[in-house]
Amino acid sequence: MLKGFKDFILRGNVIELSIAVVVGTAFTALVGAFTSNVVNPIIAAAGGVETNGLGFPIWPGNEKTFVNFGAVITAFVTFLITAAVVYFIFVAPMNRINQLVKKRLATAEPEEKPLPADTALLAEIRDLLAQLAGPGPEHSQAASHDAPQTQQRGVTYGR
Repeated sequence: MLKGFKDFILRGNVIELSIAVVVGTAFTALVGAFTSNVVNPIIAAAGGVETNGLGFPIWPGNEKTFVNFGAVITAFVTFLITAAVVYFIFVAPMNRINQLVKKRLATAEPEEKPLPADTALLAEIRDLLAQLAGPGPEHSQAASHDAPQTQQRGVTYGR
């Protein structure tokens, strides 16, 4: 049980995930500082000089009843900045890498091998014999459905 846990921890995914969490936390702090120190003052200035920002109080004199549209706009701006950075730094390059890998794998597939000469010759002989014999009682619909068949490269083989 401990060996499985050790394998899980050392697999690499956990380490990459922990690095992503640390970087994400630092990036969140950076975006939060930008929005609270740059975006918030701009939004508050749109509210006017005599107010606390972009919003209105439900009960005058009670700060707890202030409906703050600026905070909602700031959260939206934070989301947009974070989503844009994640998309353009991580998602778009990974999609491009995946496309290149798929393209490389698609061109690296080997071509189908042609039938060996003896197998192709036997298939031609079988087809010619079937044409010469024509439909007979042993080649009825029921007999053809009961016989096991194999198919290779578009040619059906059966008894």
